[in-house]
This record gives sequence, structure tokens and C-alpha cells, in this order.
Amino acid sequence: MFIARLRLLVLCAVLSVPLAAQAPSDSAILALIKPRVDTGMWAGVAIGLADSHGTRRTLAYGPKAGVAPFDEHSVFEIGSITKVFTTAILADMVRKGEVSLDDPVAKYLPAGTTVPSRDGKQITLLDLATQSSGLPRMPSNFAPKNPSNPYADYTPQQLYDFLKSYQLPRGIGEKYEYSNLGMGLLGHALALRAGKSYEALVTERVLKPLGMTDTRIALNASLQRRLAPGHGPNGAVVGNWDLSTLEGAGALRSTVSDMLTFIRANADSTSKPLGPTLSMTHGERRPGGSPALTLGLAWHRLRLPSGHVIVFHNGGTGGYRTFTGYSEKTGESVVVLANSATGVDEIGFRMLDPGFPVPPIAKKRTEVALPVATLDQYVGTYAFTPTFAIVVTRVGAQLTAQATDQPSFAIYAEKPDEFFLKAVDAQLTFTRDSTGVVTGLVLHQNGGHMPAKKK
Repeated sequence: MFIARLRLLVLCAVLSVPLAAQAPSDSAILALIKPRVDTGMWAGVAIGLADSHGTRRTLAYGPKAGVAPFDEHSVFEIGSITKVFTTAILADMVRKGEVSLDDPVAKYLPAGTTVPSRDGKQITLLDLATQSSGLPRMPSNFAPKNPSNPYADYTPQQLYDFLKSYQLPRGIGEKYEYSNLGMGLLGHALALRAGKSYEALVTERVLKPLGMTDTRIALNASLQRRLAPGHGPNGAVVGNWDLSTLEGAGALRSTVSDMLTFIRANADSTSKPLGPTLSMTHGERRPGGSPALTLGLAWHRLRLPSGHVIVFHNGGTGGYRTFTGYSEKTGESVVVLANSATGVDEIGFRMLDPGFPVPPIAKKRTEVALPVATLDQYVGTYAFTPTFAIVVTRVGAQLTAQATDQPSFAIYAEKPDEFFLKAVDAQLTFTRDSTGVVTGLVLHQNGGHMPAKKK
């Protein structure tokens, strides 16, 4: 469900070509996606494009044999793209005078709920919507009973307990920090204000007005039959995620057809019936995690060197990766939905900018088992800069790596001292001194090789 900070920094670094005016042809798109499915990088993918006049194109490839071919009506988990639906609800409630962006979120939580504050300032709905509340990515009391469906058992009381105990590390509004917790809290508060469930609220305010009949949290029999099975980093089928308390952060499932309707409504501020409401969510409100990135209400705004801006959001759950966005300059829009845990962001950007560089298909790697005693040698914190590090931990026989302000990813040994990620095309090489002690690592990603010292 995440926009990873390191991946965004890499993306911003390579955006050095002007935005082209014409979207790629179907054959050019197929040439990009077919090898990624054929080599197992993705199980399957569905793509939708629309021009500034609303003319649509859809293209799907996959999935593996034995499953019905995808089309624009296949259903995918869209993960964190749900967040821009949450801010669409927020904008609608603001326009109708039901809430204000400057309202403290505590105003809409049950009486007696304590929300952390700092320097006399309270967390507002705007702070949550712009990923600058000071709340962390996830609450510290998030301990799922079933890691393969991690959000299912997180309760409102756990949310309130965390808020009561947490101390903000910095001033509210001071820094961009992507937070599933914060956006989940926003959706939760808006649902309480409206006196109905999050799903009922998003259906009433966004889905029904736009005619998005195939976008829901709970799937009816028709949607269930069309659900694309998710695939984890190792290519195996994984279960779906069910969000309860934090629905506003990533609970929705949708189709290319429905998502094209949504992104077109966002790209055209004059569209009926929600264009003016959705346009409230796009404008620049807070800085993002790099000079080229700013935040609207959940939407990320990426400025190219040419001055053109792409407004986008991506998403990811256990078995899906998704992207949607549009060009402010051309009005062209794109949706990319894949039922695999391998990113699709570069393909989404490529659809909006045919000059955008797409990394080559990742080399197929084979993991090997290493003794736990060997794995323990790699555990530690590896600093790239005073403010950015990767923390390597071990749970059982599995190592994980977590970069500053990012989620944790499993890493797999290809051989001693050499590890790779399956979620993204990146590798870690651990370095040792003359005595054999691990003293650092090198991160290999997108052609770069970044060393870090072990603390």
C-alpha cells in the first residue's frame, strides 16, 4: 500500500526528458508488458489510457494459463490508491460544510480519545491528508495474528490506544512522512462524522455519483468471479487483504474500466458531477520527499524538469501493484493494475511520457538457504547518510531490510554476502573487513551502487 521514499528519489533523479504529447501505441505497450508477464515478473496486467477528450483504450495481458484472460472488467486490489478516494470524500464534505480542513481530527473521534499534539498544535484533517501529521507509517501496536492478511484484526480501540501513547517526533506539518496510519485515521474519522461505514460513505460520495459499480470493498458474486488472484514476490498465489479500521488507507478493489472513469473525472475539473470537488484535491499544499515532489490532498505531484506536472498515486498489497495518474499539461490519464507484488510505477509514468526510461527486466535470481548463525552476522543498521539508513533484522530464517521512512521488505540470499529483493529490482552486497566481520553493505538499484557503513 506504499509509495516508497527511495523509489521516489530514484524516479525523480531520472526524469530529465520533456513530456511527449502522444501516448504510446498498443504495440509499444504490449512490447513493454508482454516480456514482464512471460518471464514471470508479473502474473498479469491490465492497462487503461484516456486522452484529454475522454477517448479510452484498454489493453490486458495474462494471466498464467488456467485463469480467464484479463480485461477492463477484471478486479484488482488497488491498495493505497484508496487514499485519493478518502480525500475525495474529504473534499466533498468540506464543500458541503460538514467539516473543515483545519478541524482537529480529535473533533470527530469518540469522546475521551487522546490524539497526540505538539507545541500547542493539534493534528488537523489537512495534516492527515497531506501526509505531514507527524504520525508514523504504521502504529507500533500493529501485530497481526495472520501476517498474510495483516490489517484484518486491527481494531478501533487499538488505534485509540496507540494515539494516546504516541509522542510526535517533530512539529505537525513540518515534514512529509507517508503514513498508512494517518490516512486510515482520516477515513475512520470521516466515517464517524457521517455516521456510516467507510464503504457506505465512499459509495455514496464518490462511487455512485461517478457510476463506478465495480469498485467496492466487499465483493458481490459477480466481482468475486472476476477477481484476479494476487501473487506474492515468489510468484505464488496469495490471499486478499481485508482492512477493517484503516479502510481509508487501502481497502478498495476496482477495475481498469472504473478506474479510468475516476482518473478522467480527476483530470477534468469541469466534469460532472464531481469535477470541481475532485479538483480541490490536486493543488499543491505541502512539500514532498524530494524537491520535485509536492502533495495535494493525498495526490502526489511530480514536476518534471520541463515544468510539466504528473499527478499520481500508486498502491500495493500482498499480491498486487497499481498506479494511476494524469498529466496536467496534456490531460492524458493512465491506470495500471497488476496482480503481482512487483512494481508498475515506471510503466505508468511511461504511458504519460513515452520518453520516460523503463528499467530492463530483472534478472531471474535463485535464493539459497544460509545458516541462522550466518544470517545474524548481517543484522544491524547501515547508514548511507546521517538521516538515511537501512536496518536489517532477522525473524526466524528470514532477513528483512527497512530503509528510513519505508516499509520492511524481505531479502533473500543468492549466495553468502549477496542478497536480493523480490518486491523491487534491487540487491544488497554485504562487505567485510580483513577479519571477516561485516562492516557495511552496498545497495545496487537502477544502475547505482550506494555504499553504507554498519553502525
